[in-house]
Amino acid sequence: MSELEYPQDLRYTAEHEWVRSGEDGTVRIGITAFAQDALGDVVYVSLPTVGDTVATGDACGEVESTKSVSDLYAPLDGEVTAINQALDATPELVNTDPYGEGWMYELRPSDEAAVAALMDPAAYQAQLG
Repeated sequence: MSELEYPQDLRYTAEHEWVRSGEDGTVRIGITAFAQDALGDVVYVSLPTVGDTVATGDACGEVESTKSVSDLYAPLDGEVTAINQALDATPELVNTDPYGEGWMYELRPSDEAAVAALMDPAAYQAQLG
C-alpha cells in the first residue's frame, strides 16, 4: 500500500475521494490512488452536470472499469461549477494521474469550512488499514 500516494495538500473521504481547495472558493474533486488501483483500468466516467446542486453523500456520477462500476459520492454540499471533459475521450487519466489530469469535477461548497472537516492524509491512510 505504501507505493500509493496521498498528497498532503488534499482532504479525503471514506468513499475514497479527494478534495483540493482552489483560490476562488471552489474545490476540485477526484478519486484517490487507492480507489483507482482497486477499480483497475477505468474505461468510462459519468460526471454530474455543471449547475447541478449536490448534497454530501449523494451519488453524483459513476466510474466504470474493466472490473466494476462504482458510484461517485459528493463529499460536500454545493453546486457543480466545472467537469473534466478530457475524461470523455481519455478516462484512463483517472489511473495515470488521479490527483492531476484525472480530476473529476469542481464544486462551489455551500460551507467552505466543511472542507476542513474532511480527513487529512494520515486519517485517510489509517482508515485504509
